[in-house]
Amino acid sequence: MSALREFHRPALWCALGAAMVLAVIGATLLPARELPPPPFSGFDKIEHFAAYAAMSAYAGMLFARRRAQAIAAAALIALGVALEFAQANLTQSRSGDVVDALANSLGALLGLLLAATPVAGWLQRLDRWLAPRAG
Repeated sequence: MSALREFHRPALWCALGAAMVLAVIGATLLPARELPPPPFSGFDKIEHFAAYAAMSAYAGMLFARRRAQAIAAAALIALGVALEFAQANLTQSRSGDVVDALANSLGALLGLLLAATPVAGWLQRLDRWLAPRAG
């Protein structure tokens, strides 16, 4: 029994999820000068929350079982904490922030909660819509 929901193109959807994670890792470790200035103070917390909520909600749409969804959310929380440590220790122009890690974690938990709602079926509906029509 697969951990994934039933898709016509499972490799595509898994690759898209991996690309989302890689994009967040890349953006998190970019030098500060390469990032656009925030429109207001604290905006980065919203970005952190939204990015991790999106990745976790996506995992909820990708994985069929609650256990796999919870493992994905836990892995995203661990990633968020690890990236804050990386910012503090591996970059010159970025600093780790406990509040960013909290925003990441809360976003991941929201995404996990969304997996128990109709949102969880959106990716399968998109997959069916994009599938070649039998005829």
